[in-house]
Amino acid sequence: MKVVALVQARTGSVRLPQKVLKPILNKPMIELLLSRLSRSTELDEIVVATSKEKRDDKLESTVESLGFKCTRGSEKDVLDRFYKSAKFLEADVIVRITGDCPLVDSYLVDECIREYKKQEVDYFSNIDPVTYPDGLDIEVMSFQSLERANLEAETDFDREHVTPYIRNSDSFSKSSIQHEEDLSGQRWSVDEPEDLIVVSKIFEYFSPDIFFGWKKVIELLEIRPEIFEENKIIKNNEGANMGTGQKLYKRAKRIIPGGNMLLSKRPEMFLPEQWPSYFSKAKGCKVWDLDGNEYIDMSIMGIGTNILGYGHLEVDEAVHKTIEAGNMSTFNCSEEVYLSEKLVELHPWADMVRLARAGGEINSMAVRIARASTGRDKIAICGYHGWHDWYLSTNLNNDKNLDGHLLPGLQTDGVPRGLVGTTLPFNYNDIDQLEALIEDNKDEIAAIKMEVSRNEGPEDNFLQKVRDLATENNIILIFDECTSGFRETFGGLHRKYGVEPDLALFGKALGNGYAISACIGRQEFMQAAQQTFISSTFWTERIGPSAALKTLEVMERTKSWETITEMGNNISKRWKSLSDKYELDINTWGLPALSGFTFNSKNDLSYKTFITQEMLKKGYLAANSIYVCTEHTQEIVDGYFEALDPLFKIIKDCEDGLDIKTMLEGPISHSGFKRLN
Repeated sequence: MKVVALVQARTGSVRLPQKVLKPILNKPMIELLLSRLSRSTELDEIVVATSKEKRDDKLESTVESLGFKCTRGSEKDVLDRFYKSAKFLEADVIVRITGDCPLVDSYLVDECIREYKKQEVDYFSNIDPVTYPDGLDIEVMSFQSLERANLEAETDFDREHVTPYIRNSDSFSKSSIQHEEDLSGQRWSVDEPEDLIVVSKIFEYFSPDIFFGWKKVIELLEIRPEIFEENKIIKNNEGANMGTGQKLYKRAKRIIPGGNMLLSKRPEMFLPEQWPSYFSKAKGCKVWDLDGNEYIDMSIMGIGTNILGYGHLEVDEAVHKTIEAGNMSTFNCSEEVYLSEKLVELHPWADMVRLARAGGEINSMAVRIARASTGRDKIAICGYHGWHDWYLSTNLNNDKNLDGHLLPGLQTDGVPRGLVGTTLPFNYNDIDQLEALIEDNKDEIAAIKMEVSRNEGPEDNFLQKVRDLATENNIILIFDECTSGFRETFGGLHRKYGVEPDLALFGKALGNGYAISACIGRQEFMQAAQQTFISSTFWTERIGPSAALKTLEVMERTKSWETITEMGNNISKRWKSLSDKYELDINTWGLPALSGFTFNSKNDLSYKTFITQEMLKKGYLAANSIYVCTEHTQEIVDGYFEALDPLFKIIKDCEDGLDIKTMLEGPISHSGFKRLN
C-alpha cells in the first residue's frame, strides 16, 4: 500500500500572491512545510501538486531544488489535478495537505493515516467536525474514492476544493478524529498578510527548532497570546465561500484607499461582502465576473457610460483603428476638431469647445472659465458636479450644505479653508432661494452651475427663470449635462426645455465607455480659457474623440435616445404596477433612461440590499435603479421582472411583520449618491 502526501500549492493566490514562497526564517514557506511533513513515518512519498500556469514554474523549481517531486495540472479543477497526480504516482492512499499550512504536524498526520488503515474507510480526516486549529487540516482517502469523486463531481466548488463531494455524499464510508477541546477558533493557516505575520512570529519564537509539535504552539498561545492577535478578525475558511472578485477586493483595500477609484462602484454600495466586485469582460448589457459567472446588468451600466451597451461593435472598431494608427504624437489629433464641430452643430447657441477626459475635470474647467471671464469668484450650485476643491468647499461653512446634492455629512478634509463662502448651494425648483442668494452676493457670483434635471423635472418654468436671473445679473449659466446628455434628447436635456445656457458640459455616455468629456459655450466666455492656464497632456489623446465621433454617429442613426426613453418609461410603469400588485408604497424618480424607485419604509435600504442579494443569485446586477441602454431588449426586461416579482412579495411580508434582517446574508448596503440610489 503506497501512501502519498499530495501538497496542494500554487503561487496565484488572489488574497496573498506567492504566499507559498513567502519567506519565514529566510526560507520559503513551502520548504518549512515539506521539512516538517518529512518527519512522517507513515508516508511513502511527498509530492507538491501545482498548476500548469507559467507563474508556477518558480514553485516547481523551488520544490525540486529541495529534493521533492512536483506534478502539474489544472489551476481551477484541483480535483482533476489531484486525481491525475495520484494516478501518475500509482498511489493507493492519498493524504491531502494544503500548501498554506506550514504548521502541519507530522505526528498528527501519522495518527490520521494509522486510524484510516485501522478503520478501513474510504475517507478519514480531522476536519469533520472541525476541532483542531485551522492550519492542521489532514484528509486521507483511497485512490478509488478520489477516482469516483473525479468522475462524478460536477460543481465548480466541488472541483476546486477536491473533497467536498466525498464529505457530503452518503455513498462513501467516512470517519474522523476529534480533539477533546474545540480549538477550531485558532487560525494557523496563511491566506492573508496578517496570517503570515502570526505564523512567522510562531516560527521565530521556536527558532532554530522548526520541528516543534502543534501542542507546543497551544502552550505558546497560553504564555504569549499577543503573538496571535494580528489575524483574529479573519474568519476561518471564509475563502471557500468567497469568489475571486471578493478576495481581490480584500487585497485591494490594503493598497488602495477605499478599495477602488470610484465611490459609486464600491461593493459596499451594492452588497457588502458578497458583491463580485471585478469584471473579466462585458458585452451588450451582460457582465462576466472573474470566475466566469454571467450577469445581466440591470443596474448602473458603467455609471451611465454605455448608452449603446458594452463593447459596441462600431465604436470599438473605430477605437481599434485609432490604436493601430497611433494614439499619441507630437502633432495634435484631427478628431478633436471634428468632434468640436459636431458638438457645435448640435448646439447652435454654442461657438467653441474644450475637451477633457472626465466629468469632474470638465466641471472644474468650466468654473475656471467662468471666473476668468467675469472676474468674480463665487459659484452658485445645484446638483452634483465632481470631487474638486471648488465644489467640496460648499461644505466648509456647513457640513450639511451638500446633503441634498451629493452625500450626507460629506467631509472636506484637504479642501483649503480659504475657499469658505466661494460655492453657494441652492435647491432645485426653488427660484426664491436663488434670487435671495444672488441678492446677498451682489456682483460676486461668476456662474450659476446646475444640472438641468435631478429626480424630477423643472416646475413653474424654473429653468427659464434661472436663465433670466443669470442674464439680468451678468452671471454665466452653466448646465452640467455629464449625466443627462444624450439620454432623452440627441444632445443636452436643455434642448427639451428650450432653455439655452452659456456653457454646457458633457461626459459619461459621450464616448460609450471611452474617456471623453466636453465643455461647449459661447465664444465671449470660452475665449477666457486662453486668459488662464487650462491644459493637460492626455486631453490630446486620440481614442476618446474617435470613440465620441462614432458614438454620436450611431446614436443619430439609431435614435438611441428614443429607444432608451421608451424602455425606461416602461420599466418605471412596471415597477409601479408590481408595487400595486403587492400593495407596497414606492416612489419612482429620475429621467426615464436613468430611473429608480424607493420604498416609503424605514427598511428601504434593507429592501434594496435584499433585492441586490437575491437578484445576484438569479444572474442579475440589480438594486433599485437602472441606466437603460439600447441592449435592454423587451425579452431581457421581461426576464428581469419575472425574477423581481417574488422578491416584492417577500418585501410585502416584511412590511406585514416578517423581519427583513433574517433574509439578509450580510451587512446592509451603504447609502450612496442621492441621484443614483
